[in-house]
Amino acid sequence: MMRTLFLQPPSFDGFDGGAGSRYQAKREIRSFWFPTWLAQPAALVPGSRLIDAPPAGLTMEQVLPLAKDYDLVVMHTSTPSFASDVKVAEALKAVNPNLKIGLVGAKVAVQPEESLNDAPAIDFVARNEFDFTIKEVAEGRDFATIDGLSYRNAEGVVVHRPERAMLENMDDLPFVTEVYKRDLRIEDYFIGYLKHPYVSLYTGRGCKSRCTFCLWPQTVGGHRYRTRSVEHVVREIAYAREAFPQVKEFFFDDDTFTDDLPRAEAIAKELGRMGVTWSCNAKANVPRETLKVLKDNGLRLLLVGYESGNQQILHNIKKGMRIEVAKRFTKDCHELGIAIHGTFVLGLPGETPETIEETIRFAIETNPHTIQVSLAAPYPGTELYRQAMENGWLDTDHAELIDARGVQIAPLHYPHLAHTQIFDSVETFYRRFYFRPRKIGSIVNEMVRSPDMMKRRLREGVEFFQFLNARKAAKAAG
Repeated sequence: MMRTLFLQPPSFDGFDGGAGSRYQAKREIRSFWFPTWLAQPAALVPGSRLIDAPPAGLTMEQVLPLAKDYDLVVMHTSTPSFASDVKVAEALKAVNPNLKIGLVGAKVAVQPEESLNDAPAIDFVARNEFDFTIKEVAEGRDFATIDGLSYRNAEGVVVHRPERAMLENMDDLPFVTEVYKRDLRIEDYFIGYLKHPYVSLYTGRGCKSRCTFCLWPQTVGGHRYRTRSVEHVVREIAYAREAFPQVKEFFFDDDTFTDDLPRAEAIAKELGRMGVTWSCNAKANVPRETLKVLKDNGLRLLLVGYESGNQQILHNIKKGMRIEVAKRFTKDCHELGIAIHGTFVLGLPGETPETIEETIRFAIETNPHTIQVSLAAPYPGTELYRQAMENGWLDTDHAELIDARGVQIAPLHYPHLAHTQIFDSVETFYRRFYFRPRKIGSIVNEMVRSPDMMKRRLREGVEFFQFLNARKAAKAAG
């Protein structure tokens, strides 16, 4: 077995590049997801180590000496961070020329040849669902025998091995939380709408929805929801409670945990017996009777991708959601006491100043507990990217999706809507949603009732205003 280091490389300060992140960027409030997609193959490789540099605050100078201690480094990369990650690989190789370095992630899954051609320091990339591909690399097998691998042969020619079959028995995967316990400090991970400290993990992969902008189902996870058994999930939560007694909340990061309602209810009932507080991703169509079962068994919050308040835009992106259904679902959550973190995306196909206004009004009317407003990001491998390239919505100088500080830019533009209009609308959205007497009152009430929340919201408030100032600076520089 090769001495193997799994590395989320040093990057921009505050840059959330972890594979659990839907958008790799520096956020309005300092946030870090657990590097679950790296932890999973790390759990398959005995004696390996996982280092997640950004949340740990590790610099390049601190990481580079480790190159001498390993035979193999596997790094997660993304479209926004690729150029930076390649520089890290080059630096590691300068320290240890014999080091084998491979990349995983959606970027290299859909652009394996381009990635290898752009990065001579990279020896291979593992495509698609890469867990067992990496395990076989770490076992020292000949690259020519490993499915799912792209690499350079002795002549320097890029070779693409056949696709690896998708994993069907998800219970074959070991617990990622064992790797968290071994290698990570869970207090380093913050998400503004989750209790701290939290732990996130997957109970399944894939999403049956066909949203044109969503990265993971179109590149790595697929559109079939392949799930771990209820028993397997419950065993991991039981282990994690013992390993991390300080954890206040578990988050299931499946693209849509509620895609399988009977299974979601079965897991909830087991968690309810254990007294676990948990949250998950959900679509805004869960029936009230299921919501009640989940709430009665420890569910605290749902992360809901509303995306837009305009029905035509939802049709354009194949969201498969009706506005009236989303409103009824949200009303049910409010009545049952389930918090919602609502996510919205501005700049999707069909966006106009009028639809932006419609979405802001929708958010104010439905009033989720918290919101996140992102800019439409056409990642390679997605239908949105294909549309953007075909229609000239994406300029070459916006292809990296972030600015020099790692903050999201507005990469798309339309004949009737400029980059700057879309970019500026994010700040307008946040200000109109949060700077309302009703919302300010609820936040103040929350802070008064909890000293911990008081400290947290004050810190987040400072970070939020710093974010707004950074956006102003980016606008001035652009």
